[in-house]
Amino acid sequence: MLSSVNATVTVVYRAEWGRIVSILIRSFGDFDVAEEAAQEAFAAAVDRWSTDGIPDSPAAWIIQTAKNKAVDRLRRRIRFQEKVETYARELPTTTEQPEFETGEIPDDRLRLIFTCCHPALAPEAQVALTLRTLCGLETDEIARAFLVPAPTMAQRLVRAKRKIRDAGIPYKVPETGDMAARIDAVLTVIYLIFNEGYASTRGEPLVRADLCAEAIRLARLIRMLMAPFPPEETTGLLALMLLHDSRRDARVDEEGDLVVLEEQDRSRWNHEQISEALPLVGESLRRNPGPFALQAAIAAEHCKAARAEDTNWPEIVRRYDLLELVQPSPVISLNRAVAVAMIDGPQKALGLIDEIAISGELDNYHLLHAARADLLRRIGTTKEAAQSYEHALALVTNESERRFLERRLREVQTAKL
Repeated sequence: MLSSVNATVTVVYRAEWGRIVSILIRSFGDFDVAEEAAQEAFAAAVDRWSTDGIPDSPAAWIIQTAKNKAVDRLRRRIRFQEKVETYARELPTTTEQPEFETGEIPDDRLRLIFTCCHPALAPEAQVALTLRTLCGLETDEIARAFLVPAPTMAQRLVRAKRKIRDAGIPYKVPETGDMAARIDAVLTVIYLIFNEGYASTRGEPLVRADLCAEAIRLARLIRMLMAPFPPEETTGLLALMLLHDSRRDARVDEEGDLVVLEEQDRSRWNHEQISEALPLVGESLRRNPGPFALQAAIAAEHCKAARAEDTNWPEIVRRYDLLELVQPSPVISLNRAVAVAMIDGPQKALGLIDEIAISGELDNYHLLHAARADLLRRIGTTKEAAQSYEHALALVTNESERRFLERRLREVQTAKL
């Protein structure tokens, strides 16, 4: 029974954390109270469900319990007494799914994203706070995404929550005309949600389909909100995520181990999703293409190739050249170097990666060392390849990726003998 309860709690946490916290923030207006009440509710579920059984609607049970926990917390705050009593009177006595107010977009998670991405907050804080509250990522996981120490990220999160509370930033989706000031940050957040689903920071599974689906859903909703003329970058982001997600089932084998792009069974790709995305790529490139549109164009070249050897690598490198001009970044330069290897060979790409490594910005980025190791493996420099694989293994946190790197390491170690 306990294993079944733990499994259910894990599933609900992964699928519903963002929605539950969003509902609590909407009800109580306090990020800390919402997160703490949600955590207490999940802990209570493990104990209660083990004795009482798993309820018919686990998410609704946790929402109701979390609301009760939040009321208890606020009751202990004398200055919120009057507001708390109002909340308590409004709480239903049964564990029903929450209803949305008429006249508003029925999506608390989208409200949460726009609240976190208010222009009054620092850009890095906007993204970090959304990843914490909507995705339930731990502070150290977010810190790794930003390549900063965990204490630095913790301070940013505290300051962002305080700013929202003290400035009275409203918990709502702004009018269409007011979205422009926030849309870049909102799109960035949605893409980072997708990335966490596409390659989970830690844990056993490589892919979290729930986060991928949620990011795609939110992108569709934003395009709808900004119709009939959604920004090209909104369209580009949706296309990019659809294309990446179309390859989801082929990215791991039956044991859950990573399968690299050139070895994937392309018959397992979601070709219906690719067909939907390709016209969106064209639409996003009509004027001055932004980073998401260019990344979508790169992903499209991969998805259009029936076989790995049919991939138009020169066009991909050309797109990366444009992307480096629009959004210079060592990660983009690293991806470009990998593409260059497919045209000019591993040796040329190794020189490019060594130039990227000089800055030190990607010292703790395991994919830099994994890419270098792979290129060294291809040219037969097995001793150096093994060293780079070992460096990547010291940094990787996802178990599926770890097993892949360990397998590659064994291959080059065997080749040295």
